[in-house]
Amino acid sequence: MESQLDLLLRGEMSVVMRMPYSSNATFLVSIASDEKSVQAIYKPMRGERPLWDFEPGLHRREVAAYRLSQAMGLNCVPATVLRDGPSGEGSVQLLIDANPDEHYFTLFEQRIELHDQFRAMCAFDIIINNTDRKSGHVLVDKDAHVWGIDHGLCFASDFKLRTVIWEFGGEPLSESICQVIKPLTSSVPLEVATLLSEQEIDAIIERAEWLSQGAMFPVDQSGRLYPWPLV
Repeated sequence: MESQLDLLLRGEMSVVMRMPYSSNATFLVSIASDEKSVQAIYKPMRGERPLWDFEPGLHRREVAAYRLSQAMGLNCVPATVLRDGPSGEGSVQLLIDANPDEHYFTLFEQRIELHDQFRAMCAFDIIINNTDRKSGHVLVDKDAHVWGIDHGLCFASDFKLRTVIWEFGGEPLSESICQVIKPLTSSVPLEVATLLSEQEIDAIIERAEWLSQGAMFPVDQSGRLYPWPLV
């Protein structure tokens, strides 16, 4: 993982194409160093559309989500770094090789063996206050590992959860999920906190306490806590 992060951080970046259908400037890039190369997704701050409910700098939230995923031991966000690129500072995330026709809705129905990974992602989304967990933001690679992408709209201090993962509502949290949440009830890792405001850091702790004390997945009583579009 360290060599992979080092390549993302220091490799020579070249733009392959602009990704279609993205609301903000998003680029497929190639990153090479010596004989190694990878493809990644580059999201520069310069290409962000202004939002009324999020400060500029969504790319930093992408990095914070990766760092928190690693700190919790979930490994559910692809390797993501903060670095300069052709359009200035942005997030650079390792591209996951996944079937574009598969997404959360199809995977949930067809791959029951992935459900525990979906449960972990559900808990993670609550902790990071994900406002945009679309079905298409859930990928599975050839090794049957589940990944979540597009975390720019996360970590708001006000509760804004919008997700398609509600099938586990009312279920008790597993012991393993409780264990990865518990440390966050007292503090947030420094490598995550440096990317967020004090209010957002406090809110992570509050959400971790709430989820830990309830010890079960929440239920959307309103039926409205979904992103749009769904996929």
